[in-house]
Amino acid sequence: MNDATDGFPLDSAARVPFLPVAAAPRASTSRVIADALRTAIVEGTLAPGAPLRQDAIARHFSVSAIPVREALRQLEGEGWAKVAVHKGATVAPLSADEAREIYEIRSALESLAVGLAIPHHTAATLRESEKLCHAAEKEMDPALYVTRNEEFHMSLYASAARPQLEEMIATLHRRGERYLRLKFGLPLYKDESDREHAEILDAVRRADIPAARSLLTAHLLGTGELLYRFLTERAQAEAAQANGRKPRARRARTPTTGS
Repeated sequence: MNDATDGFPLDSAARVPFLPVAAAPRASTSRVIADALRTAIVEGTLAPGAPLRQDAIARHFSVSAIPVREALRQLEGEGWAKVAVHKGATVAPLSADEAREIYEIRSALESLAVGLAIPHHTAATLRESEKLCHAAEKEMDPALYVTRNEEFHMSLYASAARPQLEEMIATLHRRGERYLRLKFGLPLYKDESDREHAEILDAVRRADIPAARSLLTAHLLGTGELLYRFLTERAQAEAAQANGRKPRARRARTPTTGS
């Protein structure tokens, strides 16, 4: 064979001197744009239904349309944006059904993860979880609370050493960021969530797998139901207002919540 048909010879690097030296990977332009748009959506700068104009985004980041299209496709795949043919992209609306489903799936995966992790926790990992639990409890900034909350939850599962399971859970945490922030309009529910965090951590410390799994499941399903009711009632109120009538009053309930 000659050089034209050899391709990439595995046994002779000297025969492919044109290959560049590997450099440390950097975030792609499309990923940087996607991360910036996601942050703006989470923080409310870009509201549900807001247009995501490719030309405006390209001008803002001083890039061509190609990385912007890639970023919007990424956000669409993650559920942050909606892309319609001939209409362009918009910020995805908040959905009561999606919020509940995210927490239903999280409850199943995280219950599995904590059960796998408990036998492998050490005094050091438990101290780390306790530190993160207190940090989440004290945090009152919505953006930082989302981070502290995720750090605490993930610390409970890290000892399981199940990287694919952790990745799936982390993805759901990101999908649920916008919904979790809603709880800051309901401070009593955050207090309840903080108490439930402490109860879960106590069960993990005792190595009580059934209790930890049960508490975690109730914690997450409670949040899903809370958000479902909140978003459903808000949508009903907005629809009633649009139709020029008052929404029907509903009897308030105190749900069990979590994050």
